[in-house]
Amino acid sequence: MITSALSQDQLLQLPAMVDLTTAARAIGLGRTKAYELARRNAFPCPVLRIGTSYRVRTVDLLELVGIERPLDADGLSDPDGQATRATV
Repeated sequence: MITSALSQDQLLQLPAMVDLTTAARAIGLGRTKAYELARRNAFPCPVLRIGTSYRVRTVDLLELVGIERPLDADGLSDPDGQATRATV
């Protein structure tokens, strides 16, 4: 079963690392195929094995699908897309 791919807005809201199932969903792959590719080191972006689980860095996933995070006023990545500056 293939779940629907994530939208650009959903991708930009992801945390720094996601599980393999979320990464697979982002690119339209099913869970079984994603794990098969990860075990063969053939997943389309780098996969980290942490204990018994697989994780994918969101930055690698975004690069794979051609999305850049918006930058804030300091030129840093703004994960929530708000690009606001804190006042002190």
